[in-house]
Amino acid sequence: MSAPPPEAITLLRKILGPDNFSVRPEDLLAHSFDAAKKSGPPAGVAWPTSTEQVSAVMRLADEHRFPVVPRGAGSGLSGGSVPVAGGLVLSLNRMDRVIEINPHDLVAVVQPGVINARLQKMVEEMGLFFPPDPGSAEFSTLGGNVAENAGGLRAVKYGVTRDYVLGLTAVIPGGEVIRTGVRTHKGVVGYDLTGLIVGSEGTLAVITELILRLIPKPEAKRTVEALFDHPTRASLAVAEIMAAGVTPTALEFIDHASLRAVDEYLSLDLPDWARAMLLIELDGPPEVVDRHLGQVQHILEKCGAGQIRAAIDPVQADVLWRARRAMGPAVYALAGGKINEDVVVPLSRVPDMVERLEALAAETGLIIASFGHLGDGNLHVNVMYHPDRGQTELAHQTVGRVFDLTLELGGTLSGEHGVGLSKRPFIGRELDPVAMRLMKDIKRVFDPHHILNPDKIFPDD
Repeated sequence: MSAPPPEAITLLRKILGPDNFSVRPEDLLAHSFDAAKKSGPPAGVAWPTSTEQVSAVMRLADEHRFPVVPRGAGSGLSGGSVPVAGGLVLSLNRMDRVIEINPHDLVAVVQPGVINARLQKMVEEMGLFFPPDPGSAEFSTLGGNVAENAGGLRAVKYGVTRDYVLGLTAVIPGGEVIRTGVRTHKGVVGYDLTGLIVGSEGTLAVITELILRLIPKPEAKRTVEALFDHPTRASLAVAEIMAAGVTPTALEFIDHASLRAVDEYLSLDLPDWARAMLLIELDGPPEVVDRHLGQVQHILEKCGAGQIRAAIDPVQADVLWRARRAMGPAVYALAGGKINEDVVVPLSRVPDMVERLEALAAETGLIIASFGHLGDGNLHVNVMYHPDRGQTELAHQTVGRVFDLTLELGGTLSGEHGVGLSKRPFIGRELDPVAMRLMKDIKRVFDPHHILNPDKIFPDD
């Protein structure tokens, strides 16, 4: 499998129209990589605008046995939308209509190309709330969020994308259109095909429409920042807060290496003794938020926070969040190479994981910059290395050791980025052989000719 044959190219132009299909080198290059910086050139790029067009493309691909790789904004961090087998990239970002927002049913119906932040803004203007809030919300598409089952800052309280997908329309290889799930907030008729397709990384079906659950917008929100002289103190504070019956909207951790990088990047003028930061957001009824804020501040003091700042208005809150938002670009200043992983450990093992990562950095001599959603145990571990100093192999070996530590502590290799290409060689360490066999069987039922996003997730495909 690689490129569509000439007769298929002719039919693709007819199905999509001349403006929605391209083999121009610049378009092929732009669709050959994602944010994981892995690449593979496609043979063509298609921009369908309807379910019917997606169906026709998938039927043609199945007949001619060429690969199809669904793509949203290309902001994924696991190589999931990289066309490593060539074929056709199916870009869904022109299917970007918000079809309906219904405040009575508390649902939104959207196409997959809608940007996450756009929907958030629209529903909040109506007094509603769509909680899934990945770090890429300003540019990532809802179709991509659903395909990866994205998490984000608010997952500690509100859960992940799967928790807000009620139903969907999708096209499976061969061109058949399936409609799964419900428009209601409950429904248990038959197998949960919606839940199966969510998080399947574009390997089972191409999503063309989504029914999303909305909730009422929280009445009040408060943000607090705390600095610690040691990361273990910060991680212990996280465990104390979660055990106290307070569920923050977000509970973010920034370790020493990350903190220094962002301090230099933004000129924050942080105190020299600061070796870790927690950013905590609370929301809900005003009286509950104020009470929980007092509890959180007490726990932070008890755990040794050297500086605590609470925002009194949204402008101050935005200032406090600047450090977390700048993490991605800031850590690139630490070294020329970066391997970014998103492991998760049980909440009780968070302090252990933080300590072990510090020890691993000391042992290897590499900078390991860690930050992320410690309120749900999800830590973004960035192994930094200098390729020009011969550190590439050591960095990859260190990532393997990070995964071993994660599994040893009862964790999982990915909380929100997915498997894609990046974690493909490692999933056998987590999944047992029977589970792996069943997953591959499911893939074969949906995609018997293995044309949809091939060579992803499973290491021997």
